[in-house]
Amino acid sequence: MPTRRSFLTGLLASGLAPYASWADAGSPAYLAAAKVPSGGFALFGLSAAGARLFEIPLPGRGHAAAAHPSRPLAVAFARRPGHFALVIDCATGETVRRLDTPDGSHFYGHGVFSADGGVLFTTENDYENGRGMIGVWDAAGGFARLGAIPSGGVGPHELRLMPDGGTLVIANGGIETHPDAGRQKLNIPFMRPNLSYVSFDGALADQVEPPEDWHKNSMRHIAVNGDGLVAIACQWQGTMTEVPPLLATHRMGEKLEFHALGPRAEAELQGYLGSVAFSGSGDEIAVTGPRGGMAFVTDADGRVSRRLDQRDICGVAPGQAGFVFTTGEGQVLADSGAAHDMATHDCAWDNHLVPII
Repeated sequence: MPTRRSFLTGLLASGLAPYASWADAGSPAYLAAAKVPSGGFALFGLSAAGARLFEIPLPGRGHAAAAHPSRPLAVAFARRPGHFALVIDCATGETVRRLDTPDGSHFYGHGVFSADGGVLFTTENDYENGRGMIGVWDAAGGFARLGAIPSGGVGPHELRLMPDGGTLVIANGGIETHPDAGRQKLNIPFMRPNLSYVSFDGALADQVEPPEDWHKNSMRHIAVNGDGLVAIACQWQGTMTEVPPLLATHRMGEKLEFHALGPRAEAELQGYLGSVAFSGSGDEIAVTGPRGGMAFVTDADGRVSRRLDQRDICGVAPGQAGFVFTTGEGQVLADSGAAHDMATHDCAWDNHLVPII
């Protein structure tokens, strides 16, 4: 009778050795970064019901994370300008690899895996040349850096994988920054945000930008549903006397459409949306406004169906029915027509709630 060791040796030889899965990390539904009571920071795994499954310390404030599609690996990104991106084994809590950008560049807080998990893409600022880049990493080969491709603009923030599996959609915020100037925005009078669709080889497939009068409407966060509709959450960099719509939607090859959230809603949001998500069905869009203490749910055409008033609400992701939200006061909320608390934790959730698919 073969021993376990000989069985595993045979699997390794045949290339069929079992990999750990997300089940080995407790089957989390979401990842979220947070500030903890000690003043430190951590990456959490949460269940579909908002229960804490794991807590892994981070060396600084986290922003978002990228979840591997099958293995229990998360890439935790620092808040921009990002000086760390850690590949973490969520089953063991160990840091597998620290990712470093080339000299003269830094991370912008977001990344995404290819559908098979073999490649990681990261948004980066090539600040020495004033351009956005997408870092390309060999996730199947120990996360060696393979190179970089242009993002199609300045200040790329969030990026997502399109349903075709071979195209990235990138929110280029249009804002130029440089570490020597801290978080100062260097080009507001002539900034030009855009939404770019870029193939894995770097070819630009499509690109749209706001109307000239709204060129200060920084396109920051995005979500994609199963049929390729992209929802965009913007952050207005102009005066608060006339704030344009902050939610937009787009399909490749079509016009960019903006959707007002209601009379004075954009002003009440202080011109700032923090996160955006589609529901699991793809029929609804949720956007959050932590500065205004509110979130809105719309249909896929941007028509508002309901508003949620909640202090410091920012993270959002699809839930089992509707959406799940997180707040800076430690709450995890479920919404399927009316919001209710699922859990409250002793932490301050950061901006994003990342679903594990």
